Amino acid sequence: KYIPINSVGIYVPGSSVSYPSTVLMNAIPAMIAGVKRIVMVNPCKNGKYNPGVLYAAKKCKISEIYAVGGPSAISALTFGTKKIKKVEKIVGPGNLYVAAAKKEVFGQVGLESMTAGPSEVTIVSDKFSNPEWVASDLIAQAEHDVMAQCILISKNREFIQDVKKSIYNQLRSLDRSEIARKSLKSYGALIFVDSEKMIIDLINKIAPEHLELNIKNFKKILNKITNAGSICLGKYAVMAMTDYNVGSNHILPTNSSSRYSSGLSVNEFYKRISLINLSKKGIESLGPSVITLANFEGLEGHAKSVELRIRRK
Repeated sequence: KYIPINSVGIYVPGSSVSYPSTVLMNAIPAMIAGVKRIVMVNPCKNGKYNPGVLYAAKKCKISEIYAVGGPSAISALTFGTKKIKKVEKIVGPGNLYVAAAKKEVFGQVGLESMTAGPSEVTIVSDKFSNPEWVASDLIAQAEHDVMAQCILISKNREFIQDVKKSIYNQLRSLDRSEIARKSLKSYGALIFVDSEKMIIDLINKIAPEHLELNIKNFKKILNKITNAGSICLGKYAVMAMTDYNVGSNHILPTNSSSRYSSGLSVNEFYKRISLINLSKKGIESLGPSVITLANFEGLEGHAKSVELRIRRK
């Protein structure tokens, strides 16, 4: 039996930039699932809300909105305050501090089955790739956060150098160049490999949030990739498109959590209840094996509760 959770808190980053798309990606699956109460927390910039975020919230019929962010927002949603009633589950990406706060309160409140934030992209390129395009993809992810992780993997040394030069050129005219530059310097990597096996092994070890297979024959390695939040296939399927309108949810597992989890979906907003019904014949058929296992485990009471029901008078 599937039952929607009663209340959910959506965390929308917004200290330096606000994301209307994050509102939609979190709220729409919750709405489809039938969640009754959707609460949005979103830190204001200079005391003002981003109108795009408010419009997205209005389209999703979210009327409960609070101007709070960071670990404080996670704490408020978890335990409640005089103004904010606590929720049953918190979803949505955030920076390192938000992600750490969510881990601390897990158990007191439900969370998505993944680590969401900071952002990541891994790009695989070959000699047929466009270095300017690939450089722009790395920068696009780096501008999210100074702790965003951006990685390029290629078997072509010359291509890697061309990408590096293009990154420097493009950063000169980027509004968020300081953030992107710090991200690339601290958490970026341009990796040369000499075999296809190394590419596959690296991807599955990194287990990136976003993976771009910007190579001519992506089908050759696709089935061997087991760890990734989403995979963009070919030179036109770019990560930036997945953040907005191609249909996939961009609330994806980060910090290698794609090893055991998937992107946000309707399933995150349901709780499942098991229903069990047995006939007299059913318990008589299955009961003896239960009695055997219960006695082996030293749980005499378990065995007795079954024996009483199958004992013939």
